[in-house]
Amino acid sequence: MSPLTSGLREFLAILPTAVRERLEAANNLESLVEVVLDYGRPAEARYRDRADRMSDLIVSESDIDFVVRSIGDFGSDNRAGIERTLHRISCIRNRRGKIVGLTCRVGRALEGTIDIMDDIVRSGQSILLLGKPGIGKTTKLREIARVLADEVGKRVVIVDTSNEIAGDGDIPHPGIGSARRMQVRSAPEQHQVMIEAVENHMPEVIVIDEIGTEAEAMAARTIAERGVQLVATAHGQTLENLMLNPTLCDLIGGIQAVTLSDDEARKRGTQKTVLERKAPPTFDVVVELIDFDRMAVHHNVQKTVDLILRGVPPRPEIRARTGAGSVEVLQKEAAPDLADPGFNKPVPSIHRVEVREETAADLDQPTPAAQERRATGLLRIFPYGIARTRLERAIREKRAPAVVATDSRQADAVMAIRSAFQGGSRRLRDLPGPSLPTVVVKSNTFSQIAAALDELLAGPAPAQDLESEAMDEVLSAIEVVQQTGKPVELAPRPASIRRLQFQMVQARRLASEGVGVEPNRRVRILPSRVGP
Repeated sequence: MSPLTSGLREFLAILPTAVRERLEAANNLESLVEVVLDYGRPAEARYRDRADRMSDLIVSESDIDFVVRSIGDFGSDNRAGIERTLHRISCIRNRRGKIVGLTCRVGRALEGTIDIMDDIVRSGQSILLLGKPGIGKTTKLREIARVLADEVGKRVVIVDTSNEIAGDGDIPHPGIGSARRMQVRSAPEQHQVMIEAVENHMPEVIVIDEIGTEAEAMAARTIAERGVQLVATAHGQTLENLMLNPTLCDLIGGIQAVTLSDDEARKRGTQKTVLERKAPPTFDVVVELIDFDRMAVHHNVQKTVDLILRGVPPRPEIRARTGAGSVEVLQKEAAPDLADPGFNKPVPSIHRVEVREETAADLDQPTPAAQERRATGLLRIFPYGIARTRLERAIREKRAPAVVATDSRQADAVMAIRSAFQGGSRRLRDLPGPSLPTVVVKSNTFSQIAAALDELLAGPAPAQDLESEAMDEVLSAIEVVQQTGKPVELAPRPASIRRLQFQMVQARRLASEGVGVEPNRRVRILPSRVGP
C-alpha cells in the first residue's frame, strides 16, 4: 500500500507546540491514529498498537483555543476539518456549549487498501462494510470510490456528511479520484441528499459513510431499487449485530414474526410462530472488517439471513492479506441449501465413527491439523455443543489467530459445553479423530466462550513442565497409598505422560489401572502390591 498524500504536516501544524514536538520526537507518525486533548487532563496520542499518555503535558484552555482557531467551523455534528486534507476534528462541549475536549483523527488516502476485496468491488454488487471505529472503514470507502471512478470508469457520487471521505473545503481531496462529492449541510439531512444525488446527477454508484438512522436505511433501499450500486458503512461489527438492530435491520431485509400452518411447522421442525426475512436485502454483500488486513465476507446476504433465522450459524469466507502482500482465503464460505435434510434441527447432528486407539506413533507424529497450524499459525477449534456464531464473534472481536473447524478430524482443539462431561457422559469419546486439548464452558454465554478462547490460545504448559508436575504428583500419591492403603486417582494426563506414571508406580511395586475416557483418562494407583 502506498500513500497518495498523508497531510501529516498540516495535521501537526494545528496542534499545540509541546504536543507537536513530542509526536515528532516519538518518530512513529506513520502509525498515528488520533490525538486526544481534554481540558485539565494529559494529552494522549493513540497509535495502531498502543496509546501514549503524556502525563507531563496537561491540556490548557489556550491549547484547545489554539486548535479551534486553526481549523474550520464545527458543524451540527460537532465535527470540523482542515481544508484540502482528510483529517477530522471532533469536539466535546460542556453544558454551556463551550469546547472542553477534542479528538483529532488522522485521515489517510492509501492505494492498495482494497486489494483484499477488489473482485467484490468490481462485481457491481452493493456492498455494506461493518466494523468497529478506527478499523479502516472510511479509508477503504475512499479507495473504493477512487477505483470505481478512475479504473472501472463509473459515475460515482459520494454523499459526504462530515467531509470525512473527501476532505474539508469545497475542492475534494485527490484521494477520491474523479468521483464527485455532495456535501451535507447537517447530519439529519443525509437521507435527503442521498435521494437528491440519484434524482439529479444520474450516478451509477453512490458511496455513503455511516448509515445510522431509519430514514437513511429507507433512502438506501430506495436507491438500490433504482438499480444504483450502493457502497456504504454502518454501525455494527457483524451481520448478527445488524439483525438485532431494529433501526438498521431493513438493510438486510428486515425481520418479522410469521405464523406457520401446522403442516409447515411440522415440516420445518419448529414452533408455529417463527422469525422470517421481510423483504430482499438492500445490500448484496456484507463485509465484516475483523482488522485492517483481515475480513469476513457474506457473499449472499439473503441466504445468510435466512439461515440465521432458521437456526444455522453463518460460516462466511475469511480473507487475509499476508506479509508478502498477497491475499489468502483462510476459510471458504459454507452454507447449506434451505432444502437440505436436517436443516431446521436446533443442533446439527454430529457424525459418529468408531474411535481408534492412540498409538505411540500418533503421539510423536503431528496431526494434519497440527501441521496446518504450524504452516498458517491458525488454531482450528471444534465447538461441541457451543454456539458457533458466538465462538466466531469472539474470534473476530479478539482478532484471534483461530478459525472454527466443522470436522473434529481437522481440528487441533475442542471447546465443549459442560453438560458433555456430566453424569459420566461418553459423547465426546465418539468424536472422530485423535483426542484433542479440550476446554469446557459452563454455559453458552459470549463471555464464557471468549474466556475459553483465551485459555485455548494461551496453550498448554511446556511439555517439560507438565512431565515434571506429573512425576511430582505420582510420587506424592504413592506415599499416600502406602500410608493409608486406599487407592488414589491422579489428574487426567496425555497418554505419553500416563505411560511414565504407570512405569513409576510399577517401579514402586504397586498396582495401577487406567480409568475414564479421553480427554479425562487418568491413572488410579491401587494399594495391592505386584509380584517380583
